[in-house]
Amino acid sequence: MKKHSFVFLLFAFISFFSKAQLTYKDVAGIFYSRCTSCHHENQHPQSMMNYSETLPWTTSIQADLNSGKMPPWSPDTTYTRFFHERIITASEKNTILNWISSGAQKGDTTLAPPAPTYTQYQLYGTPDLILKIPAFTSNASSVDAYDCFALPTGLAADRIIRAYEVVPGNASIVHHVVIKVDTTGSVSSDLSGGCFTEPGSFDLGVFAPGAAPTIFPGQAPLKMGIRLKAGSKIVLQIHYPSGTAGQQDSTQIRFYFYPVTATGIRNVFVTTPLQNWSMAIPANTTTTFTAKYPSSGGLTVPISVYSTFPHSHLICKSMLVNADNGTTTIPLIRINKWDFNWQGFYTFPNLVKIPVGYTLKSSHLFDNTTNNPNNPSSPPQLVTAGTSTTNEMLFDSFMYLVYQAGDETINIGSLFANDTLLNPAATSVNEISGSYVSSYSYPNPFSEYVRIGYELNRPADVSISVYNIYGSEVKNIISQYNPAGTYSVVWDGRNESGTKVTPGIYFYTIHAGKSQSSGKIMLMPK
Repeated sequence: MKKHSFVFLLFAFISFFSKAQLTYKDVAGIFYSRCTSCHHENQHPQSMMNYSETLPWTTSIQADLNSGKMPPWSPDTTYTRFFHERIITASEKNTILNWISSGAQKGDTTLAPPAPTYTQYQLYGTPDLILKIPAFTSNASSVDAYDCFALPTGLAADRIIRAYEVVPGNASIVHHVVIKVDTTGSVSSDLSGGCFTEPGSFDLGVFAPGAAPTIFPGQAPLKMGIRLKAGSKIVLQIHYPSGTAGQQDSTQIRFYFYPVTATGIRNVFVTTPLQNWSMAIPANTTTTFTAKYPSSGGLTVPISVYSTFPHSHLICKSMLVNADNGTTTIPLIRINKWDFNWQGFYTFPNLVKIPVGYTLKSSHLFDNTTNNPNNPSSPPQLVTAGTSTTNEMLFDSFMYLVYQAGDETINIGSLFANDTLLNPAATSVNEISGSYVSSYSYPNPFSEYVRIGYELNRPADVSISVYNIYGSEVKNIISQYNPAGTYSVVWDGRNESGTKVTPGIYFYTIHAGKSQSSGKIMLMPK
């Protein structure tokens, strides 16, 4: 018995001692890759870019990780996957929790990986058009306010939108922004606080805190865009929460257009085919409502779904969106725990083909009981469909293309990895002396290995090397001759001697003949 007690105490001591060894350098990389894209000084007020900024929030971080509140990602990753997923692995979560439970030790912060650099904007390069609302004082006192700003584009000719980014002027009071296009140019602003139904000709998208910019692939084999007609206005419906009256905002939207000479751009449609305006949810009941499109029969034209945005209000608990033809189901999105505070368009890693004959279907579960902590009424009251936050909605949107053969095989991730709007270090196609090379990396960040893919349009001698932030070569991965074609290599995070390098930011460079392509990669601690 004594021997067993000794072994148990020894194990407990070793376990505690291993936890106690965790310092900020062991968790900094996790915060950088999983948290700071939202939590930096230009985004959310709880910046966590270094030890001193992170320490005051450790109690909240611990509670949010244990409850699953953070990182805020609603879609069920066992159902479908999307770009820009705000998720954390079990290992990463446990590392942070162990660091906090052992005292959130500082240690030598100079050993932490370099912090990423963020600006006020998520897209790189100079926008072609910036529209900014006039300086505005929130009028949301005791109730939420919805204000619609009609902003003239001043365009004398049609342009095709390749990307856009909404930038709140005051991130703490902008709950969300609905973007519409008024092609007539005749819509006026409605700043009454009661602009619940935003005017305009068609939807352009939605912004919510933490949402990624809207960007479409802009290079072969897939160029996508939305035509913005000359003389149009952009209408921003901005939701200001109650209690924010008197605070200032100057939200802007930044557009990136294709060159006027660009060709081969496929039109993106933004629609909301799944709606239900006949809902009535009595107090103290849990009810499911559905919608489908078309209302009878199936699609008469095949489509390629690029992204989806399911939407409800406060008493919604879960939602399921798919397509089926009576025998086969195509999964689109499932949200098991709806969070009204985190929503937006979710982009698929590959276009999802919905063939002719299939029906789009949606099912939302609403909990109008005291068991729902998000219920705005106590005691619960009858909730009906409507545009107010205390009403409910089943309003599921899509961005899609008319299907073309091979759409579903296009790897959008490889296109984005080499997109200079998202990665300033990327070289989409660099032509020198007749040799072409383009590249991408995945997964990025990585902990086990990163796959560096590249495509040659001409035969060339290829050399791929990885460098640290000081410009020193860490490892030459390959030096070989390749015919034209598509290739990939793997780097396992080790240097020439086979030793695992320190977690942090690294760069790869591909030389192909006299061309080169490069990119940034981040090695995470296990």
